[in-house]
Amino acid sequence: MDDVTQRHNEKMKRIKAARDEMMKSKTEEKGLIIVHTGAGKGKSSSGFGMILRCIAWGMPCAVVQFIKGNWETGEKKLLRERFARECRFFVSGEGFTWETQDRERDVAAARNGWEIAKAQILDPAIRFVLLDEINIALRYDYLDIDEVVQFLLTQKPRMTHVCLTGRNAKPELIEAADLVTEMTLTKHPFKDGVKAQKGIEL
Repeated sequence: MDDVTQRHNEKMKRIKAARDEMMKSKTEEKGLIIVHTGAGKGKSSSGFGMILRCIAWGMPCAVVQFIKGNWETGEKKLLRERFARECRFFVSGEGFTWETQDRERDVAAARNGWEIAKAQILDPAIRFVLLDEINIALRYDYLDIDEVVQFLLTQKPRMTHVCLTGRNAKPELIEAADLVTEMTLTKHPFKDGVKAQKGIEL
């Protein structure tokens, strides 16, 4: 064994020993409040990735989609056509706010989505709920941030996971969350005139 390989192996042994020691204290299980925010792409995509993980592990789940309306997306098509028993899929929004141009309708749609979301979160049969683009509804004050945070902190069943996506997550939600990821925008083809692509954004 040469010196480089030996040094590498010794380093990996030290890392493994330290990690094994650290993992001894990581014993708690709980349902997480997860936030995906930021200007970069990937917030909803990551949330739907977790939906597929839940399906793979036999964990019943639900999606409540705010804002996006009746866009035909790959994830909605797949889940409704092939995994309707494993994952409930609800659409509450009528489209982005600049499309409806009717605040009262947007608020009503968001409130309806939140009522559906609460029912899914409280349902003991459901283990994971994705609230897709709810941060947009919160940003425009279609929903009361204090009401949403209080519900998640005091009424969400202990072992139920909830993921909330959308840019501009409010500070109150970030503070309440267990896991927060901010997607950073470095480059996007939309700025070069490229529309949303199937399999990438749809």
